[in-house]
Amino acid sequence: MPPNQNSEGPDKKAGETPKPSPSLKGMLWQAIKSDSSRAWYVIRNTRFKQIMRDSPFEALSAIVAVIGVVAVFAYCVYVYYNYFYSRQFTRYPEPVAQALRKALYFSNYDPDPQRALKYYKQALELCDQEGLDHFSDDVMGIKIQVAAWLEKIESYQNAISVLENLLGDCKRWVEVMEKSAAEGTLPKLVPAPAPKEGEPASPEEPRESYWAKRTRLLAKAVGISVKLANLYSDEHVLERELSHERLVWAVETTLREMERRAKDGLKEGEGAWMSPEEIGGSLEALAQSYQDKSQYHLALPLFFQALRLCQEPCHMAILMNNIATSFAEHPLIAPGDAPVHSMMEESKSWASAAEQRASYLAAAQRWAQNAITHASEPRGDARTPECDQACAVALSNLGSVLAMLGRNADARKKYEQAAALSRKFGMEDYAVEAETRLKSLPPASSKA
Repeated sequence: MPPNQNSEGPDKKAGETPKPSPSLKGMLWQAIKSDSSRAWYVIRNTRFKQIMRDSPFEALSAIVAVIGVVAVFAYCVYVYYNYFYSRQFTRYPEPVAQALRKALYFSNYDPDPQRALKYYKQALELCDQEGLDHFSDDVMGIKIQVAAWLEKIESYQNAISVLENLLGDCKRWVEVMEKSAAEGTLPKLVPAPAPKEGEPASPEEPRESYWAKRTRLLAKAVGISVKLANLYSDEHVLERELSHERLVWAVETTLREMERRAKDGLKEGEGAWMSPEEIGGSLEALAQSYQDKSQYHLALPLFFQALRLCQEPCHMAILMNNIATSFAEHPLIAPGDAPVHSMMEESKSWASAAEQRASYLAAAQRWAQNAITHASEPRGDARTPECDQACAVALSNLGSVLAMLGRNADARKKYEQAAALSRKFGMEDYAVEAETRLKSLPPASSKA
């Protein structure tokens, strides 16, 4: 609705052609473009008051829109400074931080792989120029971030190359350090440089000892090796043997370090080794790799060790499921030759292959039932989706074991329960798998 033409100012000269009143859109555009003092003047002038009287709803809507734009802009500024000026950047010298900000901007906010890679390389070159330690967590963190970004853009081979180079560097440093320690030729640590004249003295951080650095780099190497195993096993790469090799190295290195510490004790400043959860994760990953290769007799002891280290009830049920599967598929091996035989007292009394097979299946049945029991117990916050998954899979696995024992009627019930439970929790793939196994059974009228 146009403003009232009688609203001319008192200083209007007679005979002067009245200027058209500005539209609401034009007035708001002028307010946004002008500086704050001009915007305040426009808001207070009589024309704005007239618009408010004639079109209050439109005016208020426009004001709300302007306030919304300002709020969004303020929020963007807040997020920008909280992200790009957070500790993850300010811990680097400013030239490195600037290059990293640009790299992450072109990685996540305005994707441009060529420019992102350019600034990542620039950041690493600047780390050299600034004299940063190649093996510091800050510099290695940049390389790990580059690998993660390359994986994100599906450049898997380049991601693998970055991590392989970093793994090789960590291994070489540890080897040289261990050799020097054995020969007694480790150089003395250089004290931290004194602040330059005029610079404020900052609290001096203790220098990292060689043994502490060895622990940090060895743990980093184990983690990188496990990540490489995941990349090699990815469907876009499918290098199963290389994946398995990286897992074997990670687990052997982890266990060898635990054994060394137990035998020789901690060195001065050495620090703690990997957490039980991290060690258990490596063991489980290697066990899964053995399962994928149908080497169930090698997977079993690793799953048992991972179970001993596990603290999460729902994940314990997952591990019990894997143990049940490994027992059910365990090959017939001479008593005492398989690692798990030392845990099975009945292995001493097996008189035939049939008895050995029956013993494996009985163990598989027990562990599948244990998985169901443990997956059903957690309540409240302790219950995670893993419990539902473990329960459904354990029911299906138990059905398979019962079918192997010739108990088809009991197996049918477990498959039906597994399919129903899977659908209840929205796990359609598990339901289809249980129904497929159900269809493989002889008809219900057949003799069980």
